[in-house]
Amino acid sequence: MKENKYDDAVFFEKYSAMPRSVGGLEAAGEWQTFRSLLPVLDGKRVLDLGCGFGWHCRYAREQGAASVTGIDLSGNMLQRARAMTSDPQIEYLQMPIEDISFGAGEFDTVISSLAIHYVERFGDLCRRVNHCLKSGGQFVLSVEHPIFTALAAQDWHYSHSGEKLHWPVDAYHLEGARTARFLGEDVVKYHRTLSTYLNVLLDSGFTLARISELQPTPEMLEQNPAWHEEVRRPMFLLLSVFKA
Repeated sequence: MKENKYDDAVFFEKYSAMPRSVGGLEAAGEWQTFRSLLPVLDGKRVLDLGCGFGWHCRYAREQGAASVTGIDLSGNMLQRARAMTSDPQIEYLQMPIEDISFGAGEFDTVISSLAIHYVERFGDLCRRVNHCLKSGGQFVLSVEHPIFTALAAQDWHYSHSGEKLHWPVDAYHLEGARTARFLGEDVVKYHRTLSTYLNVLLDSGFTLARISELQPTPEMLEQNPAWHEEVRRPMFLLLSVFKA
């Protein structure tokens, strides 16, 4: 399934008002950890899967990347990305990220931020990424954590008085589609276990470099009290792998 909620006018308007949509990378809570997993980008050919407004594409060029290709299914996303970008070395292409078919070794680095949990065939995508990466190239991705995606409700269990008691986890090993509520709309995401993420990457020819479940730092907790919820359960999973 290749759902494209972001080209729905109402949904896109709500998404555009989110802090990370307005403030960019620094407004994304997982950005500092994601950035720490990236290799040196100077002189690199970079592919961004699910590029959205192009924040990561522009960052890569700021770090000296030789060229950047951003892929997204949404025409609305790419229209905004192009309006925010004035750099001939950044190219935006509209297509499902699982349909990429670039040449062997065409890129030095592939990144994907919070997009792959919308992809049904993770193994197929990993094999395509491995093919278009050069030997030793790095793939850095973030997704919603499997503890977060296991139940479609993606919400706390509350007491009668409204207190957040705990985060429920059920049907963890039953992988597949979940219809979740996001920005007041039904959105299809794909749940897979932590072991599936890791084993599929390994089976696709990657070697694990680093894994993060984004434990909030004292600075994050001080700056934003909402991060205290992330101490109770992980929301993000970040992985850095390289092509052997």
